[in-house]
Amino acid sequence: MSEISHRVVIAVFPEVDLLDVTGPAEVFTLANRESGGRARYRVDLAGPGPAGEQVTTSAGVRVVTDTGFADVGSAVDTLLVPGAVDWCADGPRPKIAGGVVEWVRDTAPHARRIASVCVGAHVLAAAGLLDGRTATTHWSTADRLAADYPEVTVDPDPIFVRSGRVWTGAGISACLDLALALVAEDHGEDLALAVARQLVVYLKRQGGQSQFSVPISRPPATRRDIDELRRYVADHLDRDLSAPALAARMCLSERHFARVFAQETGTTPAAYVEALRVEAARRLLEATDQPLELVARSTGLRSVETLHRAFQRQIATSPGAYRRRFRTAAPR
Repeated sequence: MSEISHRVVIAVFPEVDLLDVTGPAEVFTLANRESGGRARYRVDLAGPGPAGEQVTTSAGVRVVTDTGFADVGSAVDTLLVPGAVDWCADGPRPKIAGGVVEWVRDTAPHARRIASVCVGAHVLAAAGLLDGRTATTHWSTADRLAADYPEVTVDPDPIFVRSGRVWTGAGISACLDLALALVAEDHGEDLALAVARQLVVYLKRQGGQSQFSVPISRPPATRRDIDELRRYVADHLDRDLSAPALAARMCLSERHFARVFAQETGTTPAAYVEALRVEAARRLLEATDQPLELVARSTGLRSVETLHRAFQRQIATSPGAYRRRFRTAAPR
């Protein structure tokens, strides 16, 4: 490679999540190959010790550093900070190693952009790099990030968030989406899409997409009948799922049903049904070339106009724009 355009420095330290390190490295390496060398990324693993030190990751796999923190220098295009956790009785607790935080704080001013993967956001926050910014992290530590760093606006839902030159990514496999977005910023969507195809991943998810599907994002209800109703709704999206129809199925008054459903799910019956229907419509738009009229009918949204309104409410885009970005089926 005759010239390095993008030097990506990834911090590695004991118990770092392996995929947080190797996932982005693979994306950048494939970008070089898919662009015929035009992208010119170089990935350096930097650790607390000297170059050549072995670092044991959370998976038990050891990686070897290319350089030590002290020798990284100022020629950094992208500083990428992965995460590590301790598993405690109260759940996962991000590892915040003082030496790593200090190095990130000292190196950040020299980098064109900074990115964290998963709970690496806690390291950026400890370094003061997220103050006054919106950030995301793995859903399991989002509340802790918000509590420990009140100057940070924590949004636990997106796959990644960009705030100026600082990017934060969500849980583990979202490192691929974050790295693809960085490639797209540097060299355009076409190259990012080519890399995604080689990785055989879900094409390229935009940052605003949720970390969760609707069923996963809602905790189990304490009432078995509500959980059974939720399964019924998911399996019969093309049926009459209005509040009166669902209340009748539960043998409850409409008012009492709405109150119980909101207590158990944290949302209204109408909003829950619409979210499930939009999720089903998204899958059809991604995987088929069905016309919008058929997508609307088969998911219970009935009309293209209703489909458009629901998409705007749920994911702030149109069905056509969503299909153009995420369709995986070859057009016939």
